[in-house]
Amino acid sequence: MNVRINKGVPGGRVNAPPSKSMAHRMLISAAMASGTSRIRGISDCEDVRATIDCLVALGVQIEQSGNDVTVTGVDMTASAPRSALNCNESGSTLRFLLPIALLSGKNTLFMGAEGLMKRPMNVYEELCKKKGLSYNADGESIAVRGPLPAGEFEVVGNVSSQFISGLLFALPCLPTDSKIKIIPPIESRSYIDLTIEALALFGVEVKWSDDTTLYVKGGQKYRPADLTVEGDYSGAAFIDSFSLFGRDVSVDGLNPDSTQGDKVYKLLFDMIKRGVPTIHIGNCPDLGPILFAAAAAKHGAVFTGTKRLKIKESDRAAAMAEELSKFGVSVTVYEDKVVVYPISFHAPSETLCGHNDHRIVMALAVLLTLTGGEITGAEAINKSYPSFFEDLRALGIEVTEYEA
Repeated sequence: MNVRINKGVPGGRVNAPPSKSMAHRMLISAAMASGTSRIRGISDCEDVRATIDCLVALGVQIEQSGNDVTVTGVDMTASAPRSALNCNESGSTLRFLLPIALLSGKNTLFMGAEGLMKRPMNVYEELCKKKGLSYNADGESIAVRGPLPAGEFEVVGNVSSQFISGLLFALPCLPTDSKIKIIPPIESRSYIDLTIEALALFGVEVKWSDDTTLYVKGGQKYRPADLTVEGDYSGAAFIDSFSLFGRDVSVDGLNPDSTQGDKVYKLLFDMIKRGVPTIHIGNCPDLGPILFAAAAAKHGAVFTGTKRLKIKESDRAAAMAEELSKFGVSVTVYEDKVVVYPISFHAPSETLCGHNDHRIVMALAVLLTLTGGEITGAEAINKSYPSFFEDLRALGIEVTEYEA
């Protein structure tokens, strides 16, 4: 799908999309609980759908009515998968569920999009090797078999916090206690804390023993809960970025006390608005595309901690450099740094490419409200924020979707 966005001045209020990050965590926790949970405000995005489908394949009963779901959990230590678990393009789904699949000692096959199957899984591969567990990957699927033992786990902290979160879901179900020792630096620590918060909502306790060690008591039981998913700061950042250009736009439904790491975007936008800042995004890599876009249309910026952008849905730094060049913006991509120089910002010289990446599409769409233009592959927004273009229209921007 292509999208044509006309130059315009957005204004008004929209609701933040539901937090995809918290939706994953609540659904998985509910699936581990003995009893029935109700979760309200689930996003109908592709990543959350992948998690629901995989949980159903593991024997979980899930009924959906609009954006509300009821989840009847199962004992994952005894559950046998009914079919392969298709994670589609969701890295969270794959990395969260793999340790859970190891609980039962049954064979489990994970499948997904080609890009997902190529994303790094070394942490789990090495963990399985050390613990004597079966792990086989052929580039198209990953087959694993437990049972996962309790004990001490050593995990690098600068790859993805999702590996640590995956272990945190599984380890409380084991009969004895466990520790996760994280080799610093720890990036995206806020996402680990978000997992701990979600577990607590379902009666499971995890504690930081020190700055780099997590203590997980064994023999815990997940309890069912009745909850509502909070608004998503990651998605709200795209809408709220209009404020950088003097637009009167507000985003409702955000929890000011949220532990979501991307809540920091408001501070980072202020830095971009004031001058040419140096910003470390190692703890909020999902903000990379919209921060690059904002810097391109303002005064430029230097971004550090960008190495992990290579292993997202696209190579996000390279993809944004390519697309921003069409606006007359020069971007230099280093191993762990990106420099944005807004040499001569203008309307794009050609059609933009979405690179099959939801956050690239949305970042480019924000810029097109300043200039007008078109994006190919715009359907990528369905991965996290299916109503994004509807929200742009609600703010007064003319958006036309069409098939190429």
